[in-house]
Order: sequence, then C-alpha cells, then structure tokens
Amino acid sequence: MGNFIELTAKDGHKFGAYEAKPAGKPRGGLVVIQEIFGVNPHIRWVADGFAADGYHVLAPGLFDRAEPGVELGYDKDSVERGRAIRQAISTEDMLLDIAATLDALKGAGKVGLVGYCMGGSLAWLSAAKVPGFSATVGYYGGTVAANLGEKPRCAVMLHFGEKDASIPLADAEKVKAALEPGTPVFIYPDAGHAFNRFGNQAWHELSAVLARQRTLNLLKEKVG
Repeated sequence: MGNFIELTAKDGHKFGAYEAKPAGKPRGGLVVIQEIFGVNPHIRWVADGFAADGYHVLAPGLFDRAEPGVELGYDKDSVERGRAIRQAISTEDMLLDIAATLDALKGAGKVGLVGYCMGGSLAWLSAAKVPGFSATVGYYGGTVAANLGEKPRCAVMLHFGEKDASIPLADAEKVKAALEPGTPVFIYPDAGHAFNRFGNQAWHELSAVLARQRTLNLLKEKVG
C-alpha cells in the first residue's frame, strides 16, 4: 500500500501523486499515467504491482488542475464526467505534470513510464516531448495514430486490443505499420479496450498478463 504526496510543476501548480515504493532498493523509477477516471483504485493497484516488481512508482493526479482528487468508476455518468474534465486541461499542462513526476523519481535511477487509455496517448507524447525517460509504454492510446509525426527520444512499446470499440483496428494497424520494426507494437486478437483493467468486465486475462510481461521485459532492459 502506498500513500499520496504533493508535487509541484514548473509553472507552480501543485498536484497529488500516489506513491508506491518497493521493499528494497529500487530497480529504477516508474511513472504510471491514469485513464480518464483519475488515480482510482485500479490505477493504485497497477502502481502497487509495479512497486512489488521493484520500481519506485508515482501516479500523478493529472486531473488536479481542474478538480483535485478525482476518483471515478466506470458507469456512463463517470465516463462523461471524466471526458469533460479531460477537455478542461490542456495536453501541454499534463506534460508539465508528467515532467515534474519524472524529476521527483530521478533519485531512484533511470525512469520509465506506463500509461493506460488517456495515459497511453500521453505515454507516446511523453516519449517525444518530455526529455529524460528511458522507456515509455502505452496501452490502448487513442490518439497515437493521429500523432505519428512525433519522434520518440526513448524506447517505446505500444499495446492495442483488436476488438477495441474505442480505437479502430485500422488505427492500431497504421501505428504498427509506421513504427515497425524498430518499435514493438502489439495487437491482442481477443482483447478490447481497457483489457488491463482488473476487476472490470473489460479485463482480458491472457492479453493483460502477456502485455504486462512484455512491458516488464522492456523496463528491465531500459530502466533496470
């Protein structure tokens, strides 16, 4: 179990971040980026899992600029609220908060990033626009295909579900075709959107376990 701490971005904005630490010396640092539902129990579970793997993890509250402490469920009203909050915050401001989170982890060694849904898109942009990451991993990032002109500065891995109702398969295939062979892009045939969301109907265990192992392999290679 972790706890919340406060971080400060370069523009002076203060925001919360869920911190989970490993039992011993960290292998490195890891930023975990939320979906549109805030740093809710699922994201904290993800952070705790990576901490158990040996990483010093911070999951920044990227919605704090509009509404501090957001934690949403997955019903229709929560989806609409999450989307509205997302629209109220610029991507540039979110990247400022991600950069501040990266800076807070530098004492742990090299730093990676793993993001989900909104966070998957931000993982791609962070690789290009936030200097200092050793690797970023994006799960089902819906805007990656529209931002293929961005050039990553670090190792990148991307995960998509073939049956994702939110991201057209053509977009995932476009990303895969554009980035291979240098960048690993995986499309999971039986997975839909949010297939890593444990405890939810979107969860697809085989795909989630395989994607997580691939993610850990990259982190161990590039971060520690």
